[in-house]
Amino acid sequence: MLLVGWNKRVQRGYPGPGWKNTTQQIIMSMLNIDLSFRSHTCGELRPADVGEEVTLCGWVQYLRQDLFVIMRDFSGLAQILIPQDEDKMNLKTALCDLPPESVIRVKGTVRLRPDGQENKMPTGEIEVLAESVEILNVCRKLPFEIKDFVKKSESLRMQYRYLDLRSSQMQYNLRLRSQLVMKMREYLCNVHGFVDVETPTLFKRTPGGAKEFVVPSREPGRFYSLPQSPQQFKQLLMVAGIDRYFQLARCYRDEGSKPDRQPEFTQVDIEMSFVDQAGIRGLIEGLVQYSWPVEKDPVSTPFPCITYEKAMKDYGVDKPDTRFAMKLMDISETFHNTEIEFLKDALNQPGGCIQAICIPDGAKHLKGKDHESLNFHAPDFHYFLPQRPLLGKLRLQCAELLEDSGVAVRDPSAFHFLWVVDFPLFLPKEEDPDQLESAHHPFTAPLPEDAHLLYSLPHKVRGQHYDLVLNGCEIGGGSIRIHKASDQQHVLETILKEDPSLLSHLLEALDSGAPPHGGIALGLDRFLSIIVGAPSIRDVIAFPKSFRGHDLMSHAPDFVSEDELKSYHIAVNWPYIKAHIC
Repeated sequence: MLLVGWNKRVQRGYPGPGWKNTTQQIIMSMLNIDLSFRSHTCGELRPADVGEEVTLCGWVQYLRQDLFVIMRDFSGLAQILIPQDEDKMNLKTALCDLPPESVIRVKGTVRLRPDGQENKMPTGEIEVLAESVEILNVCRKLPFEIKDFVKKSESLRMQYRYLDLRSSQMQYNLRLRSQLVMKMREYLCNVHGFVDVETPTLFKRTPGGAKEFVVPSREPGRFYSLPQSPQQFKQLLMVAGIDRYFQLARCYRDEGSKPDRQPEFTQVDIEMSFVDQAGIRGLIEGLVQYSWPVEKDPVSTPFPCITYEKAMKDYGVDKPDTRFAMKLMDISETFHNTEIEFLKDALNQPGGCIQAICIPDGAKHLKGKDHESLNFHAPDFHYFLPQRPLLGKLRLQCAELLEDSGVAVRDPSAFHFLWVVDFPLFLPKEEDPDQLESAHHPFTAPLPEDAHLLYSLPHKVRGQHYDLVLNGCEIGGGSIRIHKASDQQHVLETILKEDPSLLSHLLEALDSGAPPHGGIALGLDRFLSIIVGAPSIRDVIAFPKSFRGHDLMSHAPDFVSEDELKSYHIAVNWPYIKAHIC
């Protein structure tokens, strides 16, 4: 019996469209069915099952003409035929009175639909004639229908996330995420010998970077911090001789949320000893290729690679979208003898030039309102910025305007990977241009050919930093690290003006025989959102936070009483908070 069921699942590619048909998955699916009180899932039934007695469990999608119940589970839909016989009237009454999204178990026999009643659903050639029904739970009236075509505000989706997750799109997103992670683990552990190591989520404050969440302890004045990333731990693991580490790491940043950011997010965190940039890039290209969804067009490697300087020159941004051209052009020579004052002034500046972008058929497709939109938003692009970043932003906005006019500019089904390398190691601080800050993070090593400048002209040093870009979004970044304590202390203390005592544990470790090492972190949420075409990473996270970092379902963050705070030696300015809420 098991063999017969297994063979049927092989024939129909169980467990459904987009799933890789492997013997292991088929057997595991059979075992999972045997562990539950259903014989099949709703979406797997096919003509090969005709005549079989089946037990299905799931939700009532909707009732049709008092003749059919459309039943749903994670795998898809099944049509349940309601018996019209007199002796089955109790069964008919029970089904017809059920609200949508009620949970039922149906036993019945699979049969072919009558000629002309088939449809294009995966189960559209069959139906199940119900013989008995057990109502497992009656559903209350819901705030929205569980149908993909029903539009819901994001706040409503977040408030009732457990309902939103029932949709086929969210089911697909989360299951694809699971498959992607499984393949990544398989590739790293089984193919390349990496060790999966968990690192602490209670740590200490670290200098620089994004703001961290603080966690009170019961010792007066002492706080933990939630790490922005496992950066220090991964380097310490290399000192420890682990050699190849990875982790699906939870990371935390206490900063404003954006469509591609969350206060808590997941990174595929990787570190290797005795490796160079080419080794890390080759590893990641193989990882992406190995874990890429089978229903998408295959990924070609190696990925193109350009320098930071080239990216800024051609695209005005360090994460260019290469799905379309419209590169920046230097047209200074055209205006060499110009009498236009502001252009003359620009050319007379040291290193001054005139740059432009060419929009194919722009005059034809961009109307007056589009020009007004570009002019209106131009001040938002800050004219004090260099020309290239300004034009880089305008380039992207022009692409959006063209697409709004019906012009195909960026293929939504295309995936253009790109490495960007040779970033500046340090950049001037915005608030104090005379001071330097790390372009990536303070542990990045300089390019070997620039290493001699670290102690004399640090602002001219390029770093061994590499970013992976997909369709104009940075999905990963990493570097070869500084592995000598003297160099690391010089960077922290002399160049960045940071207190090296905050990282004394790392400096001592580097001075204890640290091997050359490097790594990378891939933003799993962002990567997956691009693959599925989601507008926000919130659509690939089971329980995300809102734009303001709130959980609209549970109302976190919440208040803690004064009595509860006493043991943490914390006092809160309650009157201000209460007034603010009112």
